[in-house]
Amino acid sequence: MNNDKYFLIVPASGVGKRMESTTPKQYLRLENGLTIIDQCLKTILEINSISGFVVALSNTDSFFKSSSFFNHSKIIAIAEGGKERFNSVLNALNSLNETAQPNDWILVHDSVRPCVKKSDIEMLIREASKDSIGGILATNATDTVKEKNARGSISTIDRNKLYMAQTPQMFRFGILKEAIENAIKLGSEITDESEAIENLGHPIKIISGSSSNIKITTKDDIDLANYFLKKL
Repeated sequence: MNNDKYFLIVPASGVGKRMESTTPKQYLRLENGLTIIDQCLKTILEINSISGFVVALSNTDSFFKSSSFFNHSKIIAIAEGGKERFNSVLNALNSLNETAQPNDWILVHDSVRPCVKKSDIEMLIREASKDSIGGILATNATDTVKEKNARGSISTIDRNKLYMAQTPQMFRFGILKEAIENAIKLGSEITDESEAIENLGHPIKIISGSSSNIKITTKDDIDLANYFLKKL
């Protein structure tokens, strides 16, 4: 019998400068009354297999204490947010050192992807847990993609080989921690967990996600998120 456990990490120390708001974008309210981060947590924590979660926050954060999940029974720790996303994730992983085993699973989810579907997360857990390393949600690139080189020449990239990475991304606790520590040691500016895993030479399993699982970056994205949430 598989006794592996599943833990959730939500890096949420960003300030969202492009949103032009005094409130960090993860704490902006959606039309359903929930903040963006609470909508994320609500969806993922409906999955019973998630044993606990850690949120990584800026040391100046004064908003999460008002979250309906601040005193949730599954919250394990509030980790210190780092300079970059991967620093926050590593701090959150370190807070799980006494709780998680090397082969347990860690799901890392952006605090500003409120439209993630429960069914997609369940599929990620089901499919990635068959793998020795883990996997990510992603969608195929649908637009024509151009690449411009240093001389200014433009070429077209075969979009059939391209995927748009999403979250959650799910990897074994021990491997993910090693991968991020390795990236920091090498000074690599990784943009997500899968890149750190790839840098160790491990293949990444891709599980097809939904195009509605958008990352909120601008004010227009909030309107789009409200639209998608009404359809869920």
